[in-house]
Amino acid sequence: MPFRMTLRFLAAALLAVCSTPLLGQAAAPLTPGDLTGSPVATADMVPVAIDTSLGRIVIAVDRLHAPVTSANFLHYVDTHRLDGETIYRSMHTGGGGLIQGGVRSDTRKLFPPIPDETTAKTGLKNAAGAISMARLEPGSGRADFFILLSDMPGFDAGANPADPDGYAVFGRVVEGMDVVQKIFEAPTDPNKGDGVMKGQYLDPPVKILRAARLQGRK
Repeated sequence: MPFRMTLRFLAAALLAVCSTPLLGQAAAPLTPGDLTGSPVATADMVPVAIDTSLGRIVIAVDRLHAPVTSANFLHYVDTHRLDGETIYRSMHTGGGGLIQGGVRSDTRKLFPPIPDETTAKTGLKNAAGAISMARLEPGSGRADFFILLSDMPGFDAGANPADPDGYAVFGRVVEGMDVVQKIFEAPTDPNKGDGVMKGQYLDPPVKILRAARLQGRK
């Protein structure tokens, strides 16, 4: 399907793994400014609860630094197009990795792709706890996202010559990293997937029951 990360992305990811000494290092719990190194206005952080079959994850969506990518994610949330979808992938590398989810059931649920809002533009970082846009080619991101369990500086703009744009961060986990860890450690099917993606598909995938803004939260 056109919105899945392909072997090309994974090859780039693995190149980043091999070339980045910080990859796999767990980060300390984040504060709202940690992804940029400077504080942000909490009014620009939109809390979104992703309720899964393994528990709740709360994301602070950073409209201040990543307005384009945040608006895209919130569009899927507000139209409930993530409801009933899955977190379907767990990629382990070094001492960490990522989980990935999005819309896989029906391409008619997809909105048009958005331009890359690179970390060079936003100042955000692919650090532990960050949520970033998954995509194939630059400018092809739609509904898929991934959450990092470890620092992935090789995913930032300019870090990987094979993909100089890197992957667009648009927020961070503020509650439920234990749920992210639980999903990360869930069983995978060793026979599903091809090439470097083989063995990364969750079996069964984790259901996204509902994704919605948390009213009255900053």
